[in-house]
Amino acid sequence: MTIDSDGFAAPAALVEHARRFLAEGGTPAVPRVAATVLLLRPAGDDFEVYVIRRVAAMAFGGMYAFPGGGVDRSDSQAHLDWAGPEPAEWAGRLGVDAAAAQAVVCAAAREVFEEAGVLLAGPDASTVVGDVSGDDWEAARQDLEARRVGFADLLAGRRLTLRSDLLLPWSRWITPEFEPRRFDTYFFVALLPEGQRTRDVSGEADHTMWIRPADALARAEAGELTMLPPTLVTLAQVVAAGADTPRGAGQCDRRPSRTGNQRLSRSGR
Repeated sequence: MTIDSDGFAAPAALVEHARRFLAEGGTPAVPRVAATVLLLRPAGDDFEVYVIRRVAAMAFGGMYAFPGGGVDRSDSQAHLDWAGPEPAEWAGRLGVDAAAAQAVVCAAAREVFEEAGVLLAGPDASTVVGDVSGDDWEAARQDLEARRVGFADLLAGRRLTLRSDLLLPWSRWITPEFEPRRFDTYFFVALLPEGQRTRDVSGEADHTMWIRPADALARAEAGELTMLPPTLVTLAQVVAAGADTPRGAGQCDRRPSRTGNQRLSRSGR
């Protein structure tokens, strides 16, 4: 069996889990809205993407993925300085209402700071903050991760504006109905801001690396890296887009290319 029309072979355990769910008449869990960000940086004539491996104790533990996580209630209620398309405009691009759109975009920016130490914000609508790896920034990141401070308060305290225009909406994926933990995840692409660097700071990852998307796919095919279908498909898409992908990361008017509601289907072989 394969997963959807992209043709990725489904692991035997996953197939059995799906069959058991259908046989028992299981009720699908409501998916949690989430956001994830593909951070890109130039690498000679090519580009690299930042990936993290989830710790074994987490959902999808042991899998390589992109920084991201669930939307918090505060993401939709935050009052913050905002650069780029307004939430109402993002709503049209993401296919949700304005409050939900703000929550998704805010979650994407918050999660990439929490998990990679990269901050998509600046003193004004045309600049981005530089190095944020110092001790004071790390203390702020830890406070944010522990929910001792909200993302809007963190930015306001440093007089920074959220640069929503640095996020390129890419795709949307929904976890299969037979999985006990489900996510409705919006994928974004962003260039690593000049002067910033990723840091292995998240307690939810046990390994991080920069890698060319084509190399990541090759290593996944060889069994060296374990990835879920949305990660594999997204990597294949950015490889196909080539040099247009990092250039397009500054064009937030793109609409997500697909909604991937993952299903198992027979390959016919």
